[in-house]
Amino acid sequence: MSPKQQRGAATAEVLLDTALRVYAETGEQGLTVAALTKASGVSLGSLYHHFGSIDGLLDALTQRWLDRLLGELLDALRQTRTARTGIRALVRTYLAFVREYPDASRLLHSSRADRRAMALARELRDTQEARVSAFGLWMQAHIDSGEVAPLPQPLIESLVLGPVVAVTRRWLSGLGDVDLDEAVRVLPDRIWSAIGATR
Repeated sequence: MSPKQQRGAATAEVLLDTALRVYAETGEQGLTVAALTKASGVSLGSLYHHFGSIDGLLDALTQRWLDRLLGELLDALRQTRTARTGIRALVRTYLAFVREYPDASRLLHSSRADRRAMALARELRDTQEARVSAFGLWMQAHIDSGEVAPLPQPLIESLVLGPVVAVTRRWLSGLGDVDLDEAVRVLPDRIWSAIGATR
């Protein structure tokens, strides 16, 4: 990478890091071009050069943290031997990520992220194909072995991640009615009862 490319990459990193900080402090409405350039010290031209717009920057920021979350989930799954221990690892890893990175998790679970995911569903699915396929292959092996009920992959994904995402959103809302440690203890068995094969 040339010195110019290194400077460009460093500028993009500053913008992404600053965007998350401003988002955490002010919410989506407070993440304006003026707020971002002031907080980062990066010029308006650089912001547009690297991301095209605030929406482009938010999309890149969301993608960055989604990649990280999915990577951690797949790493956790690969270290397990059974479907049941995989579900436990997935829940534990997901909720540990949320606890460690609450600001990024608020972005990932925001209404904006939901709107973008619905509008760009196919495109986002394609960019995550390798990781989504890895989860699907992992799950399919356990369906084939008879551990997991033979359900369509989207339904299994919903049964596994739906409860975890719901708990995450309640915890991030600050209502104080969700204990993540209790969720780690309770959710894996409840999820397993929904997808485990009955023999």
